[in-house]
Amino acid sequence: MMTVQETAKDVGVSAEELIEILGDIDIVVDGPESELTKDQITQVCDELGYGSIEDAREDNVSAEEEEEPEAAPAEEVKEEAAPVAAAEEAPVEEAAAEEVVAKEAPPAASDEPAKDPTLIELKKPKVIVKDFAEMMGMKPNMVIAELMRMNVFASINAEIDLKIAKQIGEKHGFTVRKEEKKKAAPQQPKTSKKVQAKKLAEAPDTPDALLPRPPVVTFMGHVDHGKTSLLDKVRNTRVTAGESGGITQHIGAYTVELNDHKITFLDTPGHAAFTAMRARGANLTDIAVLVVAADDGVMPQTIEAIKHAKAAGVCTIIAMNKMDLRAANPDRLKQQLQENEIMVEDWGGDIGCIPVSAETGEGIDSLLERILLESEMLELKANPNKPATGFVVEAQMEPGMGPTASVLVKSGTLKVGDNVICGNYWGRIKALISDQGKKIRTAGPSTAVKILGLTNVPGAGDEFQVLASDKEAKALSEELQAEERAAQLGGGAAPKKMSLDDLFGAGAGDEKKELKVIIKADVQGSVEAIAHSLGGIKSDKVEINIITNDVGNITVNDVMLASASDAIILGFHTGNENGTNAAAKREGVEIRLYSIIYELIEDVESAMKGLLEPELREQVIGEAEVREVFELSKKSKIAGCMVMSGRITSKASIRIKRGRDILFEGLIGSLKRFQNDAAEVRQGQECGIRPENFTNFEAGDTIQAYIVEKITQEL
Repeated sequence: MMTVQETAKDVGVSAEELIEILGDIDIVVDGPESELTKDQITQVCDELGYGSIEDAREDNVSAEEEEEPEAAPAEEVKEEAAPVAAAEEAPVEEAAAEEVVAKEAPPAASDEPAKDPTLIELKKPKVIVKDFAEMMGMKPNMVIAELMRMNVFASINAEIDLKIAKQIGEKHGFTVRKEEKKKAAPQQPKTSKKVQAKKLAEAPDTPDALLPRPPVVTFMGHVDHGKTSLLDKVRNTRVTAGESGGITQHIGAYTVELNDHKITFLDTPGHAAFTAMRARGANLTDIAVLVVAADDGVMPQTIEAIKHAKAAGVCTIIAMNKMDLRAANPDRLKQQLQENEIMVEDWGGDIGCIPVSAETGEGIDSLLERILLESEMLELKANPNKPATGFVVEAQMEPGMGPTASVLVKSGTLKVGDNVICGNYWGRIKALISDQGKKIRTAGPSTAVKILGLTNVPGAGDEFQVLASDKEAKALSEELQAEERAAQLGGGAAPKKMSLDDLFGAGAGDEKKELKVIIKADVQGSVEAIAHSLGGIKSDKVEINIITNDVGNITVNDVMLASASDAIILGFHTGNENGTNAAAKREGVEIRLYSIIYELIEDVESAMKGLLEPELREQVIGEAEVREVFELSKKSKIAGCMVMSGRITSKASIRIKRGRDILFEGLIGSLKRFQNDAAEVRQGQECGIRPENFTNFEAGDTIQAYIVEKITQEL
């Protein structure tokens, strides 16, 4: 058996600190001279992180020897003096040579600043007591003793908060802070010179080889202002009836012949979510027809379309639609256009403004004549007698056809059997299908056709080019795909996946959660538009991570990817393949199918809000003053209180304050009124409060009662 005093010396703490530790593990002693049994000493060693009392004794003895090294005898000093002197008489040439090498060597460490020895950076907002002690070069029992002085009872393997670690570090001359994550500079994807040379190997056309080509016209404007209906009237077809909600969901390209002159129309969706698709449509066009309803006037998407047309540098024509309505007000519309820097001809500008009606057909001929007039003034020409080049308007995976792409030929003539490189993929053209669904053999400049025979679905907006042979096209495609994979694996611009520690261990200011989604749609343009819309949902608290976006039906592979990534699957105008529903039920993956983009965006926003934990808000409900302290036992005390304001409830949290210092924050162990348990005590009444696991309070202390309310957070 050993006394408390002897045990404290062996474990490296004071007798008073050891008595507190003993009280923490339910061992009651009278004072430093009290004796401890072998089992009690073992419990103390376990609490302080020692295997046995012998280990504690050796650890503390070795530490004392390090702190107080014995003075070396004079004889040893004299004996060591000789080799030191011999070392000083080393050849000067060697030292000089070392200096030269040191000067020539590049200062490797100069790029990074020297680390401050008094700075401790923690990767997480919490740190284990043992690890924190090692960082400061202290023994764990010393840190535990510091924590006990702060009324924090923690074992050697317990975690302490960053705030407490800062306070302990400041006492010992250390600066403790959370480690700042350094963002790697994004690496720019490098395209090999060989690939660039192949793709740009296009000889300039001579003036004699250039022939007139049809204009490419884009209808743009606000949603529900009649763009598609107006285009329907022009080409006498019905597109809107087949679309969900009467809104055009994809980009379509159509060629119309008028008085022996051809005009190619691009029909871009009018909803604000399809900004990226509409911007791409403007970049492919020669003339932009801005459709504005005469009754509504200029709307937000109208202004947006004006900006896209100006940025593309294309000729603009204003079509004032719905002129057959009584509410039509063309003068107000022209004034609004002038406010947005669009001067029409009637008001002294140079932009044509044609009144039309998609319902009655009024003004359609005038609009087409104006388009042909503008195209003649632009002198649009291209060389049809060379391999074709152009852009992908739309791409999709179609049942029975495989990958297909709607393309717009920029120059040259596209033929069946040509070998093309389309984006990163190649293929031999098996068929050309016109906008009327008929198979054709060739497609000249400014012609929109659907091509079959590609190896994969290209991206909407990708450039295509006809190459001499299939070997050349295949080799170029493999190089482009290899470079794309290398850029993705390089990780320069790829976002780092969030770990569970980052997700749940971050502080209130750094807290950010992640909603992972997989997007599947029927066409590539819709995929891009949905991704653009989801990227436009701004939130500092929840981040949207699109795991993958692809064209086609939802497959079992998509379900397995969603299961591994903890993602949800969003399908737009697509369906499920056989076995997909069973796999989703088995893996617990949620699949949601949509035909209207409004609903998709709203559901994603709701899912993002569901990820957020409710915001906790503290509300003080009452205060009481400690008038008398009643000691029931050494570990149990009751505070006799008078409620000074508000009310004290048994389920409320309390904060015990002495002046401005906070002694304790926690729960009420029991609340009594006279001899009975009380659920609530109001102002002016006396009561007995026993705080849970805290007895260090005195008469005159203030007990503040509060509750924590949960409030739903906003994005």
